[in-house]
Amino acid sequence: MKLYAVIMAGGVGSRFWPRSKKKTPKQLLKIFGENTMIQDTVNRLDGIVEKENIYIITNKVQKAGILTQLPHLPLNNIVEEPFGRNTAACIGLASVLIQHKDPDAVTLVLPADHIIKGEKEFHDTLLKAAEFADKEKGLVTIGIPPARPETGYGYIQIDEKSDFDHVFKVLTFAEKPNYATAVRFLESGDFFWNSGMFIWRADVIMEEIKTYMPELYEGMMVVKDAIGKDGFQEVLTNVYGQLKKISIDYGIMEKSKKVYLIKGNFGWSDVGSWEAVYELSEKDEDGNAKIGNIYTDMVTDSYIYSPKKFTAVIGLDNLIVIDNDDALLICKRDKAQDVKKIIDYLKINKLTEYM
Repeated sequence: MKLYAVIMAGGVGSRFWPRSKKKTPKQLLKIFGENTMIQDTVNRLDGIVEKENIYIITNKVQKAGILTQLPHLPLNNIVEEPFGRNTAACIGLASVLIQHKDPDAVTLVLPADHIIKGEKEFHDTLLKAAEFADKEKGLVTIGIPPARPETGYGYIQIDEKSDFDHVFKVLTFAEKPNYATAVRFLESGDFFWNSGMFIWRADVIMEEIKTYMPELYEGMMVVKDAIGKDGFQEVLTNVYGQLKKISIDYGIMEKSKKVYLIKGNFGWSDVGSWEAVYELSEKDEDGNAKIGNIYTDMVTDSYIYSPKKFTAVIGLDNLIVIDNDDALLICKRDKAQDVKKIIDYLKINKLTEYM
């Protein structure tokens, strides 16, 4: 069994404005430590996936930055989608490219911008899932045992009775719940956070795409026939121009009868907002996380990022302050999810230089 990895790296990270921009999205930023998030995602695969078997699916705007940050990956493995068509198309494209190289490939599909702290446990989970996917031809997703009634994640319900070690049949997918529903999910014990990570054979996911998303399948067969030939990019652009924007969850995982879950008992976060960054950051005795030359007085429980400018904050609590080269964000921590509204405002008012 040879493992391949597909890293999905096309998102903008609108909740991370003003640091996250089109050319420098969340996955290309150093949020924690000396590496960017995508560098950590690739390095995390050391020991289980060879570099030549790691594929990055991105877009034209971000490709140059990814090439700069990941020079050790083969150039042809950094794949540029002509248009953003959500995760089903991204996974379909990656699957036919990998199938062309290895018809028996087992593929790990990972977002580029997650934090994972228990690397050994993460590797063990991936390897157990890959063995199951190869042997039983199942579609495996990693479910995170919920630590709190979280309303920012989707959930997956499993059948706790299992015929397999470590792997459970999926019963239902649930959208991001309200708080009361999240409490109920937590108390039930059979709901898990949807991590957005998948493990399967490339041929098996393509068969499921053929069954449940025939238009996508037909398009990917046209793309597959053009691999290695002149005019590949033109063919890819023509096919993508006709595809619908559909997530792999909605298009396949919620419909397939082959979906299983393996529990991910490692430290995980999708780092979905500045509030999540605050929660994961080291804090001082006042509960403040400060990056830069920062003065605070009577300030508690705040995240302040201002690496290039002396910044003073007095008499305020529960704040997010992000001082970037050309923009400043100040908001309450409990409003961090609303930062994406700024992108809508910038689009409407044609202030694209701030995007």
